[in-house]
Amino acid sequence: MPPPKDVVKIAIQMVGAIPQLIDLQQVLPGTPKPTWSLPNAEHYALQYTDGRQTYITESNRGEIKNGSILRLTTSPDQEAERLYSGIQSNNSDVKTDSLKKLASLSQDVTFAQEYINRNGLKQIFYIVEEGNDTGDMLAHTLKAFMELMEHDFVSWETLSAAFIKKIVSYVNMNAVDASVQQLSLSILENMVPTSRLLFELVKKEVTLDRLLTHLQVTNAQLQLKAMALLIALLLAATDAERRDMMDYLRQKNIRQFIHKNIIHSSEPLGDEMAHYLYVLQSVSLNLCERRMRTSMDPYSQEQRELLQSLRQTAFESENEAPASNFSTERRRSLCAKEFRRLGFVNNSNPAEDLRRAPPGLLALDNMVYFSRHTPNAYSRFVLENSSREDKHECPFARSSIQLTLILCEILHVGEPCSETAQAFYPMFFGQDHFFEELFCICIQLVNKTWKEMRATQEDFDKVLQVVREQITRTLSFKPTSLELFKTRVNALNYSEILKLRQTERLHQEETLAVPVLELRERLKPELLELIRQQRLLHLCEGTLFRKISSRRRQDKLWYCRLSPNHKVLHYGDVEEGVHSPPIESLPEKVPVADMKMLLMGKECPHTKEKSSGKQNKDVLELAFSIVYDVEEYCLNFIAPTRYEFCLWTDGLNVLLGKEMMSERTQTDLDVLLSMELKLRLLDLENISIPDTPPPVPKPPSNLNFCYDFSYAEQ
Repeated sequence: MPPPKDVVKIAIQMVGAIPQLIDLQQVLPGTPKPTWSLPNAEHYALQYTDGRQTYITESNRGEIKNGSILRLTTSPDQEAERLYSGIQSNNSDVKTDSLKKLASLSQDVTFAQEYINRNGLKQIFYIVEEGNDTGDMLAHTLKAFMELMEHDFVSWETLSAAFIKKIVSYVNMNAVDASVQQLSLSILENMVPTSRLLFELVKKEVTLDRLLTHLQVTNAQLQLKAMALLIALLLAATDAERRDMMDYLRQKNIRQFIHKNIIHSSEPLGDEMAHYLYVLQSVSLNLCERRMRTSMDPYSQEQRELLQSLRQTAFESENEAPASNFSTERRRSLCAKEFRRLGFVNNSNPAEDLRRAPPGLLALDNMVYFSRHTPNAYSRFVLENSSREDKHECPFARSSIQLTLILCEILHVGEPCSETAQAFYPMFFGQDHFFEELFCICIQLVNKTWKEMRATQEDFDKVLQVVREQITRTLSFKPTSLELFKTRVNALNYSEILKLRQTERLHQEETLAVPVLELRERLKPELLELIRQQRLLHLCEGTLFRKISSRRRQDKLWYCRLSPNHKVLHYGDVEEGVHSPPIESLPEKVPVADMKMLLMGKECPHTKEKSSGKQNKDVLELAFSIVYDVEEYCLNFIAPTRYEFCLWTDGLNVLLGKEMMSERTQTDLDVLLSMELKLRLLDLENISIPDTPPPVPKPPSNLNFCYDFSYAEQ
């Protein structure tokens, strides 16, 4: 008879005693009773021996698994009392050891509650504000403070001004231990998003110059924490403050420094730093949003002057006599003619062309930048097209307006930052005026492609579609500089685009023949099994996941991997820098047999918990959960990338005996089918495959031509 579902077999250890095996009933209240005789049993509690060494309470006892090893140790309230006394000791060794133990135990919510209830935070405030302790003792103190605040029992807004100023001083001082500075930067990073008052205080006390100094150190972790605080300040700032901060950072050449010393450093770029660089890129590009969403005001003197400067730069050399010598009517007629040659649709009132937002005034800014910074290329573009026949001229203004809109869509200008994305363009950090310089390259590409296509005005949309394809295909290679982008995008001319399209079309036509479709169907089961094996192999290798809260992007990491026999999921917390921990170091387990279902997106409990706040669609697209056990516990994931999301959800569906549903499955299947079909049809190259098989000929009137084997045998 199998044991009841609510009974698990566990081992309990105690220092100086023989371990015991007992049966634990998870549904009954009370602590399991080992046979050791202990005075004051209420002073003891059970604790996991591995992982984060969490205390067992009534709320989490249901999570204990068969085969768990627990330790009988001092209860959280007794341990909190002991450490509280130890921190008050005059013996520096006792005090340091107590703070070190406090930093470790504060990760447990039960202990943290007990310690905070004893006014433990006052002890920490006193140690920091007095400022007498340094080195390891101070580092343990700050680490303990970080862990205690992580549980959200105490608001960040309750911190005293003296405490905050002391933390700021550790950031601003030079002769301070690096670990203390890292923790201080992390504390300030957590503080900034919680209230406007704290943001203003940190922004005032920690200057951008100081953060730039920390970014220039060789210590990668200190560099990372400084970048994290910089990003937190940028995200918490108002639009005007953010613009001022970015202008100052541009004056200090932060982009060139990042391009040289972070992106191209000898150390590989970590996921966290990649995310911060993505956010910095996104914040910088979003500074264009205001101009992008603002229509041109025909009554604005400044905007009218910018518009007139385009005309004057292009045609001033042609006008032998000054315009003031002409009558008003003649001058108006001349301006309308020149605006038409510039490519404005409404040449009598070109401001009307810029009323559409987006791209709004951003298109005008780009045109003016192009005319002022590359005047020769600008004049050549305009005058070259002015001399063509009307039907073949490439309209500069109309092309610029549409190109600006295309670049805004490709670069996601005006979209909120993702909490998980890491995709940034290295070339962005190699140039101060990135958007404008990219426009200058691409508007010349429009003219080049227009000539290659021998386009007319009716082909305008087709040309811009080709240009969009040229830009997106080139950006997919992640060029490291604008010069490299320019070289590659110009090499990808219209004929190359046609070849790529033709190859894709021919491939599609080949695969649509009836015999080929039948062969595809026969090959599918075998290739799907290959994909299933690959998914399970990926789960066995494991993946590093991040814990993300509604308050901030967290530094905490955890790893999950499938056992080689595909029967158990192992997971546990890991430290930064650990990429493939051994399966033995992951303490938590979920048997595959206990898994009930897979939830994705909005169905996941950890996305529902945050439904009151502003939902980020990227997090929803990467979230999935495993429901397991009779009590229907959930193991919640947020994948680092869409690729990992697809592989993990496919693999878990395979373990659950269900179909793989991700878009990656179809992509992989198409690639494998394409390769297999090409190999199978190699001998039929340049031979057309009929849609129907040829007819079978009628049988012959006699079979006398058949060889009679019976005579040969005799």
